[in-house]
Amino acid sequence: MALDKILSIGGKPGLYKLLTQTRGGFVGESLLDGKRVTVGLRSNVSVLSEIAIYTLEEEVPLKEVFQKIKEKEGGKKTSISHKAEKIELEEYFFEVLPNYDEDRVYASDIKKIIQWYNILLDNNITDFVEEEKDAEEPTVSASEEEEE
Repeated sequence: MALDKILSIGGKPGLYKLLTQTRGGFVGESLLDGKRVTVGLRSNVSVLSEIAIYTLEEEVPLKEVFQKIKEKEGGKKTSISHKAEKIELEEYFFEVLPNYDEDRVYASDIKKIIQWYNILLDNNITDFVEEEKDAEEPTVSASEEEEE
């Protein structure tokens, strides 16, 4: 499952899988407990594939940050809890994304990223970047072959 079907809903803990859209919003299923919720269009909802993290140069898509955490942890859960002290969270995140903007990325953001990563791992959602790379490669190589 791609991150464009995973949602963060303001005021509700955890992450949700988009099940279906309705006239007045959509239905999501919690990745924590499997409960279904109906969410109106006025709710504060973020699709994980649309979230980016500020760095000193540019914004890095959240999926790339998840991939860096996955590489650092060897595909396992994070070695740090999302409930760790602020300084520990910042040190960990600095190892993952050394050039993140410390003025615009808060400890609360780092907590969410770590918590979300672990939730995704628990639900076997680990294809953060590979899918797009695989989809792009054949298109590129096919056009290169035509030019030759």
